[in-house]
Amino acid sequence: MTIKSGEKLPQASFMTFGDEGPAPKTTDEVFGGKRVALFAVPGAFTPTCSAKHLPGFVDKADELKAAGIDTIACTSVNDVFVMGAWGEQQEVGENVEMLADGNGDFAKDIGLTMDGTGFGMGLRSQRYAMVVKDGVVEHLFVEGPGEFKVSSAEHMLEALKG
Repeated sequence: MTIKSGEKLPQASFMTFGDEGPAPKTTDEVFGGKRVALFAVPGAFTPTCSAKHLPGFVDKADELKAAGIDTIACTSVNDVFVMGAWGEQQEVGENVEMLADGNGDFAKDIGLTMDGTGFGMGLRSQRYAMVVKDGVVEHLFVEGPGEFKVSSAEHMLEALKG
């Protein structure tokens, strides 16, 4: 069952890569008491994700924060080292928190997985974006297969403007 607007995110743990190396971070730590723009990509370093999705949120970070977003976070079913390297390569700096969902547990728990075995990728996250306020989904934008429209930073900004 796919999570819907108005529902609370399930408890999960991500891995982040910081100055001290890999460290876990719970959904409460990521979303508690904050308004978060979360977006998910099928894979770090993949073409659309690297050329459009992640760069769009980096480029629009100031506008998103001006629209009431406290934190911007990216998640993918990749390990923490891949997410750390991708964030570094994309120069996300403090703009985007990179959340590794290495086993895909978060993606499974919110019902937003896709089967990428035909591409040698295994179980992955669908491409989506959501606005989460204190752990509750405010807006959810899920892409159709092979699309990149509604999960963009630009689309999220339009939704936030009302």
